[in-house]
Amino acid sequence: MKMGFYPKLAGMGIYKNRKLYIPYLITCIGVVMMYYIIYFLSRLPVLQNMVGGAAMASILDFGRGVVLVFSVIFLFYTNSFLLRRRKKEFGLYNILGMGKWNLIHIQLWESLITSVIALAGGLLCGILFSKLAEACMVKIMGQNVNDAFFVSQDAAVSAAVWFVCLFTLIFLGSAVQIYVSRPVELLHSENVGERRPKGNWLLAVLGVLILAAAYGIAVSIKEPISALVSFFAAVLLVICGTYLLFIAGSVTICRLLQKNRRYYYKTQHFVSVSSMAYRMKRNGAGLASICILSTMVLVILSSTVSLYVGAEDSLRSRYVRDILIELPAGTDSEEATLKQRVAEVLGEDRKAVKNVMEFHQMGVAGYFSGEKVLTDIRALDEFSLATYESVRYLYFVPLEDYNRVMGTHETLKPDEVIVYAVNDYFTEKKLDIDIYGELKIKKQVDQFKNDGEALVSAVSSVYVFTSEYDALAKKFSALQDSEGNPLVYSSYYYAFDVELSAEEKIALCQELHQELCGPYSGFSPEISVEGLENNRADFYGLFGGLFFLGIFLGLMFLAATVLIMYYKQLTEGYEDQGRFAIMQKVGMTKTEIRKSIHSQMLTVFFLPLLAAGVHLIFAFPLISKLLVLFALRNQTLLILSFCCCYLVFVLFYVIVYDITSHFYYQIVSGSEKM
Repeated sequence: MKMGFYPKLAGMGIYKNRKLYIPYLITCIGVVMMYYIIYFLSRLPVLQNMVGGAAMASILDFGRGVVLVFSVIFLFYTNSFLLRRRKKEFGLYNILGMGKWNLIHIQLWESLITSVIALAGGLLCGILFSKLAEACMVKIMGQNVNDAFFVSQDAAVSAAVWFVCLFTLIFLGSAVQIYVSRPVELLHSENVGERRPKGNWLLAVLGVLILAAAYGIAVSIKEPISALVSFFAAVLLVICGTYLLFIAGSVTICRLLQKNRRYYYKTQHFVSVSSMAYRMKRNGAGLASICILSTMVLVILSSTVSLYVGAEDSLRSRYVRDILIELPAGTDSEEATLKQRVAEVLGEDRKAVKNVMEFHQMGVAGYFSGEKVLTDIRALDEFSLATYESVRYLYFVPLEDYNRVMGTHETLKPDEVIVYAVNDYFTEKKLDIDIYGELKIKKQVDQFKNDGEALVSAVSSVYVFTSEYDALAKKFSALQDSEGNPLVYSSYYYAFDVELSAEEKIALCQELHQELCGPYSGFSPEISVEGLENNRADFYGLFGGLFFLGIFLGLMFLAATVLIMYYKQLTEGYEDQGRFAIMQKVGMTKTEIRKSIHSQMLTVFFLPLLAAGVHLIFAFPLISKLLVLFALRNQTLLILSFCCCYLVFVLFYVIVYDITSHFYYQIVSGSEKM
């Protein structure tokens, strides 16, 4: 054959099928651009010197992996839409004399053309928009934007290597499908699977049971550690249950609708339900994909928006004072020396100090089984991930310190305690501690001012306020692990606010750190000095990074949702074109066609939206427990974020539905032909 014959056929094929190829190319360009940008941002020199930059770089590296995995799955999926439409054309070429290898040559050139366009366009767009992305990211993190512009060669090379490999795999997959198909199969590929389906009640019920199990896990979670352990299991169950329910359940629903004479034998329902019933096994997978992607968009955006908007609340929850000093196992004289040194560093600023908070605490891990508390971990026969839910960290605090910190006047008998359970509600009436004995719970309070560190711990904590602190300390001092190391950690907290500017607070914290934490300070090497303002940038770096990545991945999954909806409308429109043409010949008007289409679209495309909303509702308890690890306990903010994100997504979904259903109507009504 003449030179250029295959490239010409490939170019003509792309041009003739441009309504399918243009969205596919835009998608390929988009994922290449996103990969380049996220790699570019993760290697920015400014991140190395920026406070909070290390957290941001780690988050971006994770996001790069997500983009890559998503690209593999999604591009293979969307390419299947293209190949399904092109098989008929390839079958015609095959009957006219072209062999399988000739068809593969055409497919090779089409892959080369689309790959070059995708890589060149993606890298160009990535380079052009990288500075804008950098400005947005730095602004979200509360830093100043650098005016320098540069191109990341590492990002460009990495993107080129990964996506060349991916496009090669996509071509090989298409070539195999063409090679193993017979000419008749290629010609009638659009009608493959057009058998009368049977509703599979067993699979539909199994899908419901799997979803019920996932929902049960989500709503029964009480501990953040359990949420971490159960999250991926719940996600996998939701995905499996959604696919089973949409594939098997949707067929069953169509069969039930067909049995309903009042509903089925109406002009606007007859054609749409019949069409859906024959395609629902294939259709169900697409609808399930839309549902899963929609749920991912909603969960990611709702969570990251909540974190970013509530960042200040989370920061104040974690750091309850401007300056926090912890002295491990200090004596009375060491505590007095500590306060004297702090006063010397403050100098003339001592008058600016307010809200002073000082107290002692003793911490030990405990295995809870009802009222019984096992603190000697060596006595456990087995300790695995499944038992983490029963493990809590016990903090004992003297009653006099509790009264001073909280401004109360509580009194307790020797065998009585007051309890505060962080991130949980302790329902027992007493504590039966293995090495001490029984302690009656007089009351349970809902706060303690210094729960910041315990708040972000994956293991839940229980504060026990007691009048017998010294007796408890003596008992617990004998606790050791198998290597002889103490299991109990005692410390003295001294914290305060100070009326200074943010810069002065940072400088004060640094000066206190030099004075108290140096090798010649005279204090334990484990003494720590923390400042709220000193950690603000790291905090906003982490939350800003998650927010930026949430927007980034949310847009990517949103684009995937739109593209799947678009392809479904186009491919099914061309498949249904012949059916509606026959119906028009027997008297069906265009108005009736529009009503039938409207009935079908409402039935099909709003099921994923409804299911995504249900998934989001049941995911809320699980997500809220995970966000507790970021010190976010504002349930009102969480609910508002989830509701607002869902309403915005519904509006966007309706707009996309309206646009794509218009394309479908144009095709099936005969206004447009390919």
